[in-house]
Amino acid sequence: MDVLRPPLIRIGGRVYRKNLIHEQAFPHEEEEDFYAGPGDCADEPCDAFVVEETERGFQCRLEVPSPLYKYIIGKKGETKKRLETETRTSISIPKPGVEGEIVITGQQRSGVISARTRIDVLLDSFRKKQPFTHFLSLALNQPAIQEKFLQFKEEVLEKCSKDHGVSSSLFQNPAKLHLTLGTLVLLNEQEIQKACDLLQRCKEDFVDQITGGQPLTVEVAGVEYMNDDPAMTDVLYAKVHMKDGSDRLQMVADQLVDRFVASGLMLKEWDRVKLHATVMNTLFRKDPTEERNNTMTGKSSFKERESFNGQNILKLFENFHFGEVQLDSVRLSQRFSSDASGYYATSGQL
Repeated sequence: MDVLRPPLIRIGGRVYRKNLIHEQAFPHEEEEDFYAGPGDCADEPCDAFVVEETERGFQCRLEVPSPLYKYIIGKKGETKKRLETETRTSISIPKPGVEGEIVITGQQRSGVISARTRIDVLLDSFRKKQPFTHFLSLALNQPAIQEKFLQFKEEVLEKCSKDHGVSSSLFQNPAKLHLTLGTLVLLNEQEIQKACDLLQRCKEDFVDQITGGQPLTVEVAGVEYMNDDPAMTDVLYAKVHMKDGSDRLQMVADQLVDRFVASGLMLKEWDRVKLHATVMNTLFRKDPTEERNNTMTGKSSFKERESFNGQNILKLFENFHFGEVQLDSVRLSQRFSSDASGYYATSGQL
């Protein structure tokens, strides 16, 4: 990361620079014996989960995606053994790759609660380190928009190719033009289904009420840049707004994200969803097969990027009109995928 161009975070209408901490990577980091120690969690009963009384004591069941089992087991089983010893419980974990429930049993209710709480903290920590697998998107890949985008690309390369860093490798795949509302880490079919179900409830609870059950007509016009120096641009995006001047699209986006954050399926990143469609991104230059999503691509987004000078592009294409789009569905899109149309494969939609 260039320390002179740290990532920007918007909080309460203000923009702050985020100075990243350089972390040393160790081999087999995913197997580190990280666990919540005795003083890290309260051992008091918690209403967030159910502890059942059995003939031999107490037990608690929790559903955990199989990719996360290794964090509970730890290196050579040390984390699991330590949890069991300190909480005086037995923790049963399905075999690797087999989806199922983890069962905590013990003679003391407090011990079972303590073990469950520590496992929750442990999993929460490692889940946050997982790269996102899915995202809520609004497709902008209609033929007319793709045609105008290709015109934009051709004219930019014709007029600005001599500007530092500008090349054809920077441009988005026209078949995958979209708005991203938020990203999710969904590690098994159960979590994907949970997200799909929530998406449908959102449609019933507020989306239809805001939209009147009709598609939203939006205009894609003008370009803007993400960072604070147009001469060192990493992301250039097309601006999107409702044709009727209303804020209905923003309302739908914000309320969807709020609902997914409240469910635990999504992390809160911004006060409001930034409605934009990425058209140029320096991440694409590094690897043509790189996920051409948007700026919400995780910690690696600001590493090893060769910026481009976007000053002329911004002047020449400030009001470039990409066209109008009828938005009629929000999709749960799968990262690193394509369907028959070239867009991202869809796990669910409203």
